[in-house]
Amino acid sequence: MKIEFVRNAVVFLLCGFLASHAISQAQESSGGKNAITKLQVTQQAGNVIVRVSLKQPPSTAPVTFSIANPPRIALDFPNTENALGRNVQEIGEGGVRSANIVQVGDRTRLVLNLLKMTSSDMRVEQNDVLISLSPLPPAAASAAGTTQVSALDGQRFAGVGASRNGIAGIRDITFRRGKAGEGRVIVELADPNTAIDIRQQGPNLVAVFNKASLPDRLRRRLDVTDFATPVTSVDTSIQGDNVVVTISPTGLWEHNAYQSDNQFVVEVKRVVENPNKLVQGSRGGYQGEKLSLNFQNVDVRAVLQVIADFTNLNIITSDTVSGSLTLRLKDVPWDQALDIVLQAKGLDMRKNGNVIWIAPRDELAAKEKLELEARQQVTDLEPLKTESFQLNYHKAKTVFDFLKNKDQTVLSKRGSVIADERSNKLFVTDTPARLEDLRRLIAEIDIPMRQVSIEARIVEAEDSFSRNLGARLGLVQDARFGNAHTFADGHLGLQTGAQLATTAQTVGPPLGSGQLISGTPTLVPNAQNVNLPAQGISGQSPGVFSLILFKRDFSRFLTLELSALEADGRGKIISSPRIVTADQVEALIEDGVEIPYQQATSSGATSVAFRKAVLSLKVQPQITPDGKINLTVDINKDSRGTDTIAGPAINTKHVKTEVLVENGGTVVIGGIYKLDERDDVTRIPFFGDLPYVGFLFKNTQKRDNKQELLVFLTPRIMSEGLVVR
Repeated sequence: MKIEFVRNAVVFLLCGFLASHAISQAQESSGGKNAITKLQVTQQAGNVIVRVSLKQPPSTAPVTFSIANPPRIALDFPNTENALGRNVQEIGEGGVRSANIVQVGDRTRLVLNLLKMTSSDMRVEQNDVLISLSPLPPAAASAAGTTQVSALDGQRFAGVGASRNGIAGIRDITFRRGKAGEGRVIVELADPNTAIDIRQQGPNLVAVFNKASLPDRLRRRLDVTDFATPVTSVDTSIQGDNVVVTISPTGLWEHNAYQSDNQFVVEVKRVVENPNKLVQGSRGGYQGEKLSLNFQNVDVRAVLQVIADFTNLNIITSDTVSGSLTLRLKDVPWDQALDIVLQAKGLDMRKNGNVIWIAPRDELAAKEKLELEARQQVTDLEPLKTESFQLNYHKAKTVFDFLKNKDQTVLSKRGSVIADERSNKLFVTDTPARLEDLRRLIAEIDIPMRQVSIEARIVEAEDSFSRNLGARLGLVQDARFGNAHTFADGHLGLQTGAQLATTAQTVGPPLGSGQLISGTPTLVPNAQNVNLPAQGISGQSPGVFSLILFKRDFSRFLTLELSALEADGRGKIISSPRIVTADQVEALIEDGVEIPYQQATSSGATSVAFRKAVLSLKVQPQITPDGKINLTVDINKDSRGTDTIAGPAINTKHVKTEVLVENGGTVVIGGIYKLDERDDVTRIPFFGDLPYVGFLFKNTQKRDNKQELLVFLTPRIMSEGLVVR
């Protein structure tokens, strides 16, 4: 199946290239555009003759090509417009079902939709292009499913195609309501190359999927009346090897069908009847079938009779319609021709169903004015009725205030209203017509408010690193000791310990009796030549390693103290306030404390005031018609800071914005990123730059702090039975 459609696509592309070449040649040879003015189908001796009439003789023969599945024959007319006033024409003659006429740029393509594959022959006769369709022999007809024929300028080229190896399937059929109230039937195809035929049969729209299979679960009827679209039901069934989807609309409607990959969509849109338009539809301009009129001094009534016979409409003319006119119209839409006649004679029309009433403009205006005045008099004299209205979701007091407003036009000048707030009812006295209008109004506004769940997520992440290095170095020579106490001449002593004292350090055992200083310990006085110790971090003291190198006679001392401290921290705080509120209703949620502080009054005394340090979410949602949510958001994330003389400081993080979010979507509404990098070095010149020993003469502090704040917001429209967890 796929090979066959790929082959068809290749042939279409080839013919399209040849058509473009033919168009360029036609444009060079012809100075003006040609136009298709008429399409006729007749049968002669068992053959079907399709006659395409042009405005002028074609400069070149149109490019023709055909495909076997589905059976179609296409003709490309270069440098030609579509002057038929329509794009589709139902034929139902012989083996021709319908014709599609599509104009793209300067080229017009005519596609003949056939019931079965036929052989074709084309010839040009002056302004007409004749296509003769004759039935294929049985052998050729059986081969038509696997062979594709293409013809150019009457010459035929045969191509070998591939037979269908399998049957394409339909995966799913769903129904949706569009933004403008249109009904959409969405068909998921297993193969995007599935042949589809869509046509109108009576009041229904039928889509036939050729050579397709359908799962048992999809053989059903979809009752879609509650969607409030022109479509009431969708029936899916099997007919032979085909799948048939029958769409049942009501009222005036028009349809549009398109395919995207493996998704086929049929869109049915309601057409609002315009009483001033003769032909209903969404396309602008005149859309009626074309006719030709050629009259000399003919009575206006006779011309209107001709148009009535052509359109099968019922036309009633007033007795005051008279006069004659001369006109010559060729291939003009009938609604345009009628408009021309009315404008020429100062007439106007009123349409009701398929009946058109034609009279002079002044007569119609006077009649309508009398009708309105009579209707107003009836309203002023009509007896009043009293009716009660039970409001379920709206407040009766609010509707009462609206109805009592002097600018409202719902109630008449004789109407009155009373509200009962206890039962939430309205008691209205007015004419039956005004009561009916009020009933429709209350039915539209007395509906449950839609609920929205809003979840905010505030993420605070911190990554910090600090390192402090320092040293204290000193050289002491105490002459008080001299050579009074010697253990081993020329030898040194070594002592290690914790942090050196800021004044003196005990070294060695106490001196014995008879020595220089009796009963006191040996002290190293405070003589730090280099005093650059490491600083503490977050209240923590650095680690210290001290070393004292001294001579055995305690006359010289070398003191060294190394201090170091390193801190590495990572943290994350997630705050997630959630709240549910109604559409367009502001909501607030808070969590935190109120901090007291002293405040001076105007009299000079002091009083205690409070300031909030809370996590708060204030939001007002608005649900848009397309299902999105517009949010007005105000988020605070406050905490207690350092204490000051005037009182404690407040660390605050605040986001206030308005954002449009999809239902259930998540959006980042704000973020702050902080990076604090610092390297501080305090050193003694020259000595601090010495290699290997320079660290003894300097203090190093390194800090690398990262902080990030992100605020996420996720709104969801709550359906019935939805709860927040």
